[in-house]
Amino acid sequence: MDCWLIAIINIEKRLTDVIYGLLDYLLLNTKGYNAGGIKMNIALIAHDKNKKDMVQFTHAYQPYLVKHALFATGTTGKLIHEKTGLDIKCFRSGPLGGDQEIGAMVAKNEIDMVIFFRDPLTAQPHEPDISALLRLCDVYNIPLATNMGSAEILVRALERGDIEWRYIVHDNKERELEKKNLLLKGIQSHFWY
Repeated sequence: MDCWLIAIINIEKRLTDVIYGLLDYLLLNTKGYNAGGIKMNIALIAHDKNKKDMVQFTHAYQPYLVKHALFATGTTGKLIHEKTGLDIKCFRSGPLGGDQEIGAMVAKNEIDMVIFFRDPLTAQPHEPDISALLRLCDVYNIPLATNMGSAEILVRALERGDIEWRYIVHDNKERELEKKNLLLKGIQSHFWY
């Protein structure tokens, strides 16, 4: 009798795991996510000598990038939008604080991937900002591509769903927000009848 009971409990656990797996799959595919995974926030940055390459890259990968929220520094974003029609939230130009604005989003875990076509052979007046952005990507484990080869690998990985671990970050942020809202409601109901 005990063996049957243990077998039934094990079957119930396996069914529960399957049901939770199906729910996770449905959540991933019904909350506005693309077939490859969650809708990502991608930052696009290019130094002057690399802007043409960035425009070509975004044109070539437009079918993948259109599924995500795109952010860019001023001139880069403007050029990409003009040439591809992609929807892009533009910040200031890099030397005027655009790299820092994207860095702030990285620090708040609001950017999922950075594609930064750098010009390593030309001195940049805002080099400390660039170094800070790259360091923040390392600190917060944000995938970073600094040339076309690594950018292609990241975008293809994104489309395959290899970067879905970022879903955990987004899911945790949503849970924390729900917890804060419940806490506020509890406090309000306690003090205001």
